[in-house]
Amino acid sequence: MGAIKVAVAGVGNCASSLIQGIEYYKHRENKELDGLMHPNIGGYRPGDMNVVAAFDIDRRKVGQPLHQAIFAKPNCAMVFQSELPSSGVTVQMGPILDGVAPHMNDYDEDEAFRPAEQEPVDVAGLLRKTGAEVFVCYLPVGSEMAVRHYAQACLDAGVAMVNCVPVFIASDSAWAAKFRDAGLPIIGDDIKSQVGATIVHRTLTRLFGDRGYNLDRTYQLNTGGNTDFLNMLAHDRLLSKKHSKTESVQSQLDIRLPARDIHIGPSDYVPWQGDNKVCFIRMEGQGFGGAPIELELRLSVQDSPNSAGVVIDAVRCAMLGLKRGLAGPLKAVSAYYMKSPPEQMRDSVARERCDAYIHSEPAVHSEPAPTAAFRPRVTEMAD
Repeated sequence: MGAIKVAVAGVGNCASSLIQGIEYYKHRENKELDGLMHPNIGGYRPGDMNVVAAFDIDRRKVGQPLHQAIFAKPNCAMVFQSELPSSGVTVQMGPILDGVAPHMNDYDEDEAFRPAEQEPVDVAGLLRKTGAEVFVCYLPVGSEMAVRHYAQACLDAGVAMVNCVPVFIASDSAWAAKFRDAGLPIIGDDIKSQVGATIVHRTLTRLFGDRGYNLDRTYQLNTGGNTDFLNMLAHDRLLSKKHSKTESVQSQLDIRLPARDIHIGPSDYVPWQGDNKVCFIRMEGQGFGGAPIELELRLSVQDSPNSAGVVIDAVRCAMLGLKRGLAGPLKAVSAYYMKSPPEQMRDSVARERCDAYIHSEPAVHSEPAPTAAFRPRVTEMAD
């Protein structure tokens, strides 16, 4: 079986964790696969992924070998696999568009984004040239135009997409139709970490409802010191992120909370935290006889490995979609792995349906996937 050919846009902390993880798990036996939700997906193990193309705009990364660029500043992700083989991939200059907030230039050399002085490459052309099969979008929050540019490049090149950011592609009916018409699967939008703020908040919210408690009000406050939090100091760029996180929790309620009684979103940038994200959740409600309940939780996680542990599954699920000739949003997979999927589900239901998707076909074989032009257009199996 050949490796899945992966392209990545945004060589930041999350890409660093993903690429480290591919190598970290490559030579491990089943008993050493702790930290994975699915060691095997349709015959693909985590090590069966090969990054063949990478795009960024930062001058410290563009033109550099990928295995070195993932450790370049301002990246600050945990290093758990320091020895990486050379992939032969050089980071290419992507289109800037709205990929950099103006305030990102106001910080010192270790933190600031300063674009390389190069012309952007033809993204679709490079995807075709490298034979990329699955594209992972890791662009900064608020990069609306840039994400759409890469999404169109996927359509033009016949590449499946995993959209890890809160720019609504899979959950937008017009874009979903484009991927469906192109015969390409897409998983999105906005990655839901393995055990992160959103999945914990969703689970607790559902617990209140399942146990008969009314949730009256809640908040989720987050701090971190990576460039994701630095980027979101521009409040106009985090509107989609706030919407994505808020609706993800609201979807677990039988009756929505009024806007004034729910506050969820990125809160502040604390440089010394690095890639350590700290989340504070508070929930207030009423139970039997109107008896009050208050819950407060503090969660501290390494942000980027927490995300990569989900993406390493999503890429393999996208590849299964290509092999099976599926087109458009993969609804069950998106519901399990993403904050803003085309269809929200309870997480227990999403997990069952995602597992059913994974196991619904025999293991993939070594025959090459058909090209987009000749791939049969099949909608995802009914959930």
